[in-house]
Amino acid sequence: MLPVRSRFAAVLRRGLWWGVLSLTGGVERRGRLPLGGCVVVANHSSHADTAALLAALDARHGPAIGAAADYWFTSPWRRRICRRLAAGFPVRRGGGGTADLLSMAGELREGRAVVLFPEGTRARDGELGSFHRGALVLAEEAGVPVVPVGIAGTDRLLPKHGRLRSSLVRVTVGEPLPRAASPREARDAVLALNSRTAAEPLRDSALRRRVASVVTSRLGLPLAFCWAFAEALSWPLMPELLLGAVCVAVPGAAPKMSLGALAGSLAGGLLALQLASAGVALPAPLTTDRMRAEVRHALALEGASAVRHQPWNGIPFKVYGAGAGAAGVPASDWLAASAAARGSRTLTVGLGFAAFGLMTRRHRRHYGRYLALLGGGFAVGLALIVHGWS
Repeated sequence: MLPVRSRFAAVLRRGLWWGVLSLTGGVERRGRLPLGGCVVVANHSSHADTAALLAALDARHGPAIGAAADYWFTSPWRRRICRRLAAGFPVRRGGGGTADLLSMAGELREGRAVVLFPEGTRARDGELGSFHRGALVLAEEAGVPVVPVGIAGTDRLLPKHGRLRSSLVRVTVGEPLPRAASPREARDAVLALNSRTAAEPLRDSALRRRVASVVTSRLGLPLAFCWAFAEALSWPLMPELLLGAVCVAVPGAAPKMSLGALAGSLAGGLLALQLASAGVALPAPLTTDRMRAEVRHALALEGASAVRHQPWNGIPFKVYGAGAGAAGVPASDWLAASAAARGSRTLTVGLGFAAFGLMTRRHRRHYGRYLALLGGGFAVGLALIVHGWS
């Protein structure tokens, strides 16, 4: 059984890499490792493969990753990164590698999972290279099974010599290989798992795809601007509701849609101020006299900076815009103060929903249910706010 310290470190590493991969598209696992120690053999096309395995495999196995000694252990900082963040141990590729592997036999007998990439290097263009015998020799020496694992999506997430981009990563754990399996049989098992995992389509929602098509078209930015512009004047549905729908559907569009909503809010708020200063009163549904009284009091005490309370007190932005116009707040002061207040809230909400969309990417088929929950939660929250200010 693994020492408590090793298991705790494995839990921390799994949490770290699960969190990182959740923000870059998500990680999904099929199958489980057998009880006790085992040698895991997997395909290798990206440096992200290590993160994927550490995030997907059970921490109770305390996965240790065999890493190229001539790359990860040639400098102190790489060695520290590899050992602490990946539980890596050095494996020489130019002679002596078998001895390096056999040094892990004792930890295998304690119940640890030793993860190896038997190709010895990252593959090019998704092609699976020949497997070396080291993994099979180690498993035989320790008396533990060899478990094939297929990894898909890491070649898109972090291509060899490429840059990081969003992609769902899938890890499929197969059945242990027979004791007398050859390197070719191990390679064939991993290749079959990898091919099956990569070919499995991501289940999606037709509604999400329709929303995404609008957001990514020429209509997306004007939609965010007009929604927020209208809300700053009279429309009762705040732009954060729109961002909650579209940023989860298309996380990559969050900066554009958030900035569009912010621009619409500022333009609408400036127009609301000008209209109110001219004596024009626009309809303000779902607002109360107590809200307006609170805004008048805050503006009298703080001037334009009173709008900084708006993101937190539940009073709609349009009440502040109209109140600022009636109080004679200078337009330049109002624009600067509302940009800071609305900007912090709108951008934070948009990016937060985008992060949630990335973390739940593998559950896109439930997007319709998510919209129903979002709308229902918004309705309940709005009702509570209006009741609280009544």
